[in-house]
Amino acid sequence: MTFFVKNLQTVDGLISNLYKDISVDEMTKKITELFELQSYKVIDQQFGNLILEKGSRTKRLLLGAFATYYKFSVTMMQGDENELTVNVFQQSSGMSGGLIGMNQIKTELARLNFLFANI
Repeated sequence: MTFFVKNLQTVDGLISNLYKDISVDEMTKKITELFELQSYKVIDQQFGNLILEKGSRTKRLLLGAFATYYKFSVTMMQGDENELTVNVFQQSSGMSGGLIGMNQIKTELARLNFLFANI
């Protein structure tokens, strides 16, 4: 069963989606499971907030675009009528990978937008 209702906003570095009939705890669990399958690690978790990381920052600094490094934060806010707003923010600019690295971050954000639309 999909809980996704609609995409509220997608701009540079931000995805904002609306979900229905799911709690913050359930969504946190679903996001954690989904992103662990995508090789992301949850490096910080508080109620309704997650920081997800993939790859090594050190390798990205040394090898540039040849190394993978993505960092995103996810915030969840419970709304009216059993609605949940989930915001995904880009936390790494990709600058250490140059123009290629910045493009990799944009591509990854577009891929995440698709993943979040299928929750």
